[in-house]
Amino acid sequence: MSQAIQVRGLEKSYKDLKVLKGVDFEVAPGSIFALLGSNGAGKTTVVKILSTLLRADAGSAGVNGFDVARQPADVRNSISLTGQFAAVDEILTGRENLVLVARLRHLKDAGTIADDLLARFSLTDAGGRKVATYSGGMRRRLDIAMSLIGSPPIIFLDEPTTGLDPQARIEVWAAVRELAAQGTTVLLTTQYLDEAEQLADRIAILHEGKIIVTGTLAELKQLLPPAKVEYVEKQPTLEDVFLTLVGTKDQK
Repeated sequence: MSQAIQVRGLEKSYKDLKVLKGVDFEVAPGSIFALLGSNGAGKTTVVKILSTLLRADAGSAGVNGFDVARQPADVRNSISLTGQFAAVDEILTGRENLVLVARLRHLKDAGTIADDLLARFSLTDAGGRKVATYSGGMRRRLDIAMSLIGSPPIIFLDEPTTGLDPQARIEVWAAVRELAAQGTTVLLTTQYLDEAEQLADRIAILHEGKIIVTGTLAELKQLLPPAKVEYVEKQPTLEDVFLTLVGTKDQK
């Protein structure tokens, strides 16, 4: 398998609203791929199709070598999905949340699995506390830890830092980098330009239902000439690239 995720000509409409208009991209195994776009660009729809929660109207998609339309059970066994808000039980402790998921997946040594993940995500000291006492960053890290139970090779993170403060975002970024370092393929959707810039090996900009550009950060920056300010060359930022390609509301 050359690619962990392959998407070709993906289309999806909700009644008269065409959300995806022929989306194409590939994600290499063990990499962090950022799907960057504004609210309503279609990012979550792509993730729902790839995770078998939604059927595409046209096109094809493969995840871990399995076709999402014809082999949905195999796809689901290959992935984990973390949504925009942490799906943790506040009444339980952090460790109890992890043990519960491990038992639901019928895994042996649920306690050992929980302890290992608490250590991996720097939550050991908080493992015995109720999740209601956790900060936003701790909850999101626990949520990501829960999604790794069963060792899925591919994880979808749908806007994982929505609503988090700067410190919590940094904590989540560290957790995402740890995933990739361990060989997990990460598809990250985000509307935050700095998040894509900090984390992604490759970035695709999704605008009005289409991928308008894909590349590494360095490749995207080369799309704009460097600006010269008082004879000092200034390299374009990802924000410059994004706004130039997508445009602003004032330009429409």
